[in-house]
Amino acid sequence: MINVNIYYGGRGLIEDPANYVMSKLIQVFDELNVGVKKYNLFEDIRGISVLPKTLKDTDAVILTASVEWLGIGGLLQQFLDSCWLYGDKDTIKRLYMMPVSVSTTYGEKEAYNTLVKAWELLGGKIYDGISVYVNNYASFEMNSDYAYLIEKKAENFYRVFTKKIVSFPSSTNAVLDNVVQPKSLNLTPQESEQLSMYVSNDQYVKKQKEDIKELSQMFRGMMGDKSPYDKGPYIETFENHFHPVPGIALSFLIEIADIGNTIVIETDNGNLDCYYGEKHDPDIILRTNSKVLDKIVSGQSTLQGTFLSGDLTAKGDFKILRMFDSLFQFKK
Repeated sequence: MINVNIYYGGRGLIEDPANYVMSKLIQVFDELNVGVKKYNLFEDIRGISVLPKTLKDTDAVILTASVEWLGIGGLLQQFLDSCWLYGDKDTIKRLYMMPVSVSTTYGEKEAYNTLVKAWELLGGKIYDGISVYVNNYASFEMNSDYAYLIEKKAENFYRVFTKKIVSFPSSTNAVLDNVVQPKSLNLTPQESEQLSMYVSNDQYVKKQKEDIKELSQMFRGMMGDKSPYDKGPYIETFENHFHPVPGIALSFLIEIADIGNTIVIETDNGNLDCYYGEKHDPDIILRTNSKVLDKIVSGQSTLQGTFLSGDLTAKGDFKILRMFDSLFQFKK
């Protein structure tokens, strides 16, 4: 049986005229004995990354953009991104796509062109679709001339993808072959599909981040990036005097000028990671010397008081600076 997949990027509102357009298209395909599978992207946002695998079981594709204020919307863009990252390009190359762009404000032509360019860059084939502005939903739905145009579009699209009608070459395809290539690993279609399933799994992604963080710290030690002071007095003192604050995620970088070491302190929702090393984008950078730092960790002075006295300099969000003395409570 011949199949068509429809990917709807709107929010599913009852008054969305794109729903009427899709219903008319589906009605024609049913009469032509074409199986239609409609994917409402808003119903399973987390599963969008695995949807490219559904392209294998279809003969043609309809991408439906509902323009409420600007562009094709984030969900449809996310689906196209997933096709670029995880989709089987050989499968996409054989698929005809009919773009449907329905606007209730402005920009249906821009959204239409975006769908065309995106599918061409993916390597797929394009059929002349529907681009329409709807001012009044009721009058649009009741207009028999508009219904006739939609039905004819569906019939013509059926002829194109069933007979594999050849289209003129596009410069976009030449650019795709010679210039534009996805910046990704050399994976087989099966591996890309498996990767997309992992990406959609929040628990897997979280575990991977934790594993990468643990491996990074291990390799820092193996490569000699950690100083001899690692797990020395400073690190252990910070760990022993840490008072977690739930819901807070902050990072500090403390440069100890006289001994040439840098301490990185990261706290995330009550968890602490403290080590000697570097961090690219800490929330705040502190610079001092070991004598001043000794006074802070021994409880002789607070970090805020040291900063006000000029013995410590800071760069970053100074609101975060005040959080330090709450997270680390040193007592004399």
